Amino acid sequence: MSIIARANIDGGEVKGINVEPRYPTKKENLTFYEGVEKIKIEREMPKKIRGLFYAVKFKSDRIIMAKDVLGSKPLYFNRKMSISSFKKFVDDCVEVGPGEYIEVSYDGEMLRREKYSIEDVFKPFDFEREEIEERIVRSLEKLKLENACISFSGGVDSSFLAYLYDVPLFSVTASKAEAERIKESAKLLNREVEIIHFDQKTVEEVLKDVINAIETTNPLQVSIAIPIYLVMRHAKNAGFSQIVFGQGADELFGGYKRYENIIGKNLEQALLNDIRNIGINNSIRDTKIAYTNEVSLVTPYLSFDVIESALSIPPELKIYREGGDVIRKYFLRELATKFIPRALAYREKKAIQYSTNTYKILEKISRKAGMSLQEFLKGLEWR
Repeated sequence: MSIIARANIDGGEVKGINVEPRYPTKKENLTFYEGVEKIKIEREMPKKIRGLFYAVKFKSDRIIMAKDVLGSKPLYFNRKMSISSFKKFVDDCVEVGPGEYIEVSYDGEMLRREKYSIEDVFKPFDFEREEIEERIVRSLEKLKLENACISFSGGVDSSFLAYLYDVPLFSVTASKAEAERIKESAKLLNREVEIIHFDQKTVEEVLKDVINAIETTNPLQVSIAIPIYLVMRHAKNAGFSQIVFGQGADELFGGYKRYENIIGKNLEQALLNDIRNIGINNSIRDTKIAYTNEVSLVTPYLSFDVIESALSIPPELKIYREGGDVIRKYFLRELATKFIPRALAYREKKAIQYSTNTYKILEKISRKAGMSLQEFLKGLEWR
């Protein structure tokens, strides 16, 4: 759950503060935070801290809350001064948005609410291919992992990370065909991979837990969340405290298929919008699952040096067109070929909800119930 906090207020005075922090939240006196090693509480935190984070500080007359500009961590509060990483613990909640710095008095008065954007934090530089490649690799290589494993899908994103980090590889799937592709990918890297197989029964067993974790019944979000939940649960049960994901590579380097039909300034804007919304669309979901399993989610591609480097790459080198062919994530694939086999760097992979057969299984379950998938999931309360 990462954090649940409640201020005990009597007659307008604070009588005490009850805080339940869980791993991976850190505590420093009355400051609670996650995502960075050390934190300095100040108004420009979202602008100055080069990392994905949330922070909550209890002062004598107010509470301070802040998040990174990508909005990667879930954080909610209400006027009764309840605070949590999950909506279900905060009635009538207000979300701390991407890049926000908030000060609220103990009687619920909003004292300050400021917002910083990705433009305030990331400063793209002139494109020099070798320099950008070196900067990306240097940023990925300097990551220090402790008791970690990698969620391995066999695509370029996780394969590149599997080459860089000598930690165990875990995969989850309900597809025999994908399991074979994952084994082939690991073999090309001279690595072993543990594949956790699941089926319809598994999905039925964890479905309510997953919805309760991500706090939405959106079919796309649920179908993505199930395999992520399963691999994080396995990592936790296997004794690991960190799990590495390739999240962010699609947004930063142009991995989504819809980009193929967008060109010019529209493509540039689409890529930027997806980076701007990565917290809302992906990171909050994944972080909630990590908090539920009490493991730390590590996303090397979302280090700020990598993000800044990616923002400096021309869109035409992310979505590369030659003749009638369109190559998504071209820049990242070409960079990866310097470290992993070309066949692996250019291996195509479906989105996780389809490659693992999760979406197909959910549709089968909803048909058995005589409902559409959307109707079926809406009937499963997350509170």
